[in-house]
Amino acid sequence: MPSGVNPFESLQEQIDDAAVHLDVDDGLIERLKNPERILETNLTFERDDGSLETVRAYRSQFNGDRGPYKGGIRYHPQVDRSEVKALSGWMVYKCATVGIPYGGGKGGIAIDPAEYSEEELERLTRTFAVELRPLIGEDRDIPAPDVNTGQREMNWIKDTYETLEGTTEPGVITGKDIDSGGSAGRVEATGRSTVIAAREAFDYLGGDLADATVAVQGYGNAGWITAKLAAEHGATIVAVSDSSGGIYAEDGLDPVAAKEHKRATGSVVGFEGAEQEITNDELLTLDVDLLVPAALENAVDAELAQEVSADVISEAANGPLTPDADDVLADRDVVVVPDILANAGGVTVSYFEWVQNRQRFYWTEEKVNEELERVITQAFDDLIEAYEEGDLPNMRTAAYVVAIGRVVDAYDQSGTWP
Repeated sequence: MPSGVNPFESLQEQIDDAAVHLDVDDGLIERLKNPERILETNLTFERDDGSLETVRAYRSQFNGDRGPYKGGIRYHPQVDRSEVKALSGWMVYKCATVGIPYGGGKGGIAIDPAEYSEEELERLTRTFAVELRPLIGEDRDIPAPDVNTGQREMNWIKDTYETLEGTTEPGVITGKDIDSGGSAGRVEATGRSTVIAAREAFDYLGGDLADATVAVQGYGNAGWITAKLAAEHGATIVAVSDSSGGIYAEDGLDPVAAKEHKRATGSVVGFEGAEQEITNDELLTLDVDLLVPAALENAVDAELAQEVSADVISEAANGPLTPDADDVLADRDVVVVPDILANAGGVTVSYFEWVQNRQRFYWTEEKVNEELERVITQAFDDLIEAYEEGDLPNMRTAAYVVAIGRVVDAYDQSGTWP
């Protein structure tokens, strides 16, 4: 990841770029560029050997004008105040882009979970849930999984909250196991929306995803599901990577077999179906039709963007391109489907899960996927309409124009009080 790039400053620059095309008061734009509140806390928990350890944790509630705060919890050494502010802001505009009634939040713990046992992670997660308890609730703030967290951690948070509150409230968190109130289709949702968005982009450009060569940087949940679903559409997955490196095969890789290899060994590197090993930067600059950055933010800066050879980028990660990289890619006519649309499947199906939890009535996976298809395709159409009518520089600016307009409308309709 390029050094010296502050993700929160990148978010603010993206908002400023869109604000130029909107008739919105400067003071309101300033409100929309900064979080409403941030929890910053130290978590002390017991290790398996009986010793105590203290780690840093955060929860940012960025904006609630359109509904309860919504956003994931990640466990990663890079988690810090600036990152959670940026991620919670991106969540505001992601929810607004796809038209679901949420604001934006984000949280995390600054650890490498690989260094802890399952028992230690449970104690740490429950300790964090205690700190989150006054802030969260199905009408206040609804966390979800993110990098290095999943159904297991969400189940622990739900149980801790419900135990302390003496209630049953499955809608307090999403991304849970099915038997704990989770939704069918949630695990694949982020990868599915990334593929739907890419498919719509190829259709808009007069192409076909089925004919595309694809490279996926980051082979966690979002990345590998994107690869699997793109292959099911007929695309050829020529390269995938994780933090250890990447693999390439000109005639295509089996994305499922590559994932099984990663599950068994900890990395895609060494997969027998690959022709050669490559670096992450080499993957990002491969001559492919579709590039999917699915790792962390700021994967591509302006310098690397000069070397990108893909025709279309569909962002499965949050903030994988710096604003300067956006400018370079726009000048080179690379079409970027922005993260706040492309990877919005996760929060969209989280919304479906929340609705099901509130109603105590659960949908089939077929219905979930049909509704996700409807939401993402409509959001893409809205983005294209703004892009063309506003003569905007790129699709990211178009998405922010749509999203900021919706947040501003909600703010104006609420009035000013006190």
